[in-house]
Amino acid sequence: MTHSSNKYIVLLTAALLLSACAVKKYERPTAVSTEKLFRDETSADSITMADMPWQSVFKDPKLSVLIQKGIDQNLNLKNAIENIVQARATLRQSKLAYYPTLSLDASATRTKQSEAGLNFPAGININTLTTTYKLGLSTSWEADIWGKLSSSKRSAFASYLATDAAKQAIQTQLISDIANNYFLLMSYDKQLAITEKTLESRIENVETIKLLKEGAIVTGAAVVQSEANRYAAEVLIPDLKQSIRETENALNILIAQAPGPIERGSLDDQPIPENIKIGMSSQLLQNRPDVRQAEFNFRVAFESTNLARTYFYPSLTLTASGGFSNLELKDFFDRSIFYSIIGGLTQPIFNHGQNKARLTTAQSQQLQAYNNFQQSLLVAGQEVSNSLYAYQMATDKLESRAKQIENLEKAVDYTRQLLEYSSATNYTDVLTSEQNLLSAQLSGVNDNLQRLQSIVDLYRALGGGWK
Repeated sequence: MTHSSNKYIVLLTAALLLSACAVKKYERPTAVSTEKLFRDETSADSITMADMPWQSVFKDPKLSVLIQKGIDQNLNLKNAIENIVQARATLRQSKLAYYPTLSLDASATRTKQSEAGLNFPAGININTLTTTYKLGLSTSWEADIWGKLSSSKRSAFASYLATDAAKQAIQTQLISDIANNYFLLMSYDKQLAITEKTLESRIENVETIKLLKEGAIVTGAAVVQSEANRYAAEVLIPDLKQSIRETENALNILIAQAPGPIERGSLDDQPIPENIKIGMSSQLLQNRPDVRQAEFNFRVAFESTNLARTYFYPSLTLTASGGFSNLELKDFFDRSIFYSIIGGLTQPIFNHGQNKARLTTAQSQQLQAYNNFQQSLLVAGQEVSNSLYAYQMATDKLESRAKQIENLEKAVDYTRQLLEYSSATNYTDVLTSEQNLLSAQLSGVNDNLQRLQSIVDLYRALGGGWK
């Protein structure tokens, strides 16, 4: 082996060692804690409903049709997919950066020189009009000594993964929005049915009170109160119908279709998933798309910092060009070959502080991305805790609410009977019991809605819906 070869090996080895110092390998920050993110977390069970496909969680066939339409047609989700296409193109471009560029140059140049400007002696015949024909190839290649290209590729790959996770996050949110609005729509249906039935009862009650007045059992004030009670129920109906229309329109936006009626089932017929398991909080790193997106964004910032460091080191670029050049087209390939090979090493010395500013900015953005990553985990834990507790509280309320409604129904019957057959009560007691019953019935619908929506929110908070 020659002495020259030894020098090249030493230089290459030194470059590789310096490259290792310039570029750091990504590792998940150890300071990011994934333990005890759920409030009162005691279970070590890794079973989580996030692993269930959405078809197993939402078993209403009409809801399943809406969710599938949303996944197929939602415009925000389509835009997220286009973001993935763009990120994939950027990633492909970063991989091709390892290869040399290659350009073809074919030209014909016609030049007219000034005889006076050439300053040749008189009597010398000079051809001042020439045409030069040229055909050549040129190439350029930058050696990735300091990891500039590899950092760019890893950054593009992390960005691609982030856009994919963003699409998954949009899908989980879309499924949640469709399901929540679907349950809300059915709750309005039930509240409307309860209110309309109450209205029918109160219209009949007005006639009963009028007959009791004729029998001198009640006064005219009771008749007026009964009519006001009737209108108190009637005035609720337009608001409920408007809420139904607006919720239908909201669902149509989610599934990207024009406003129209939504086919739906009944709130009371909605099945509740049997196993509501949350697993361990550490699983949010794999299951929550927005958490994964935040970590990928941190990786992008990490590689951007690596890239900023490489600008402090020299760059090695090799360029070459060659081809044919001749003044006569008929003799184009005759003694027309030209070529050049250039190897250049450029070391930045003074660049108006751009390299230092670039590194400082990249490090600051990396810290921001790290903080966002931590914040996403904390928010995820909060959402799981809130949704789980909302489900537990709604379940607790349902049993008490059923007993409340049962007793209020009896109270309405008793006060009405007492009003007809006894002077021990007055119409104010009937009015109060009827108003309390309607309020409790509508609240009961909201309790059931809270339980269903808390399951939806818990499923989304755990990261379900994208797998």
